[in-house]
Amino acid sequence: MIINKQEFLVNGLLYTIRSAVKEDAKHLSDVRLQVDGETEHMDRVPGEAFIDEAGFEKIIEMDTVHLRNICLVAEVAGQIVGYSRCAGNDLQRFIHKVEFGVGVLKQYWGFGIGKNLLKASISWADANGITKIILSGVLETNESAIRLYKSLGFEVEGILKKDRILSDGKYYSTYMMARYTD
Repeated sequence: MIINKQEFLVNGLLYTIRSAVKEDAKHLSDVRLQVDGETEHMDRVPGEAFIDEAGFEKIIEMDTVHLRNICLVAEVAGQIVGYSRCAGNDLQRFIHKVEFGVGVLKQYWGFGIGKNLLKASISWADANGITKIILSGVLETNESAIRLYKSLGFEVEGILKKDRILSDGKYYSTYMMARYTD
């Protein structure tokens, strides 16, 4: 689906959040790969589950027409610096929910980009009758993300113990979190 473009000025940084368009595909591929290398909070190491330009073109096309999908980008001075996606399911028993994912280039942390991508997704979900947004695999050590999610109405649904191995060779648990509306 498509949302109206929104502009934000946070800590002196002007940025826009908007729906992704086909022309964003190459930049999304590059940004996703860079984000994967800048933090261990993501599911992937750089290059794993790589999505190339053609792959992102298909995702954007599908998300533009699918009633329970949305792909958003955050843009600073014409450059994509972050993205988010909500992906739903066509099975009737799961039609009420979507799974949310987000990534922001490390250089742009602290400007509310992830928060505003999530808030835009929540508004879209609420306006479209989606009553549950799921966050899977929130790393237990990602305290700032957990605080943010809780501040926006998400709660921990469960813990997946020893769910991820990080570069230090240790196992870490992740949280399954969700936000519900009636």
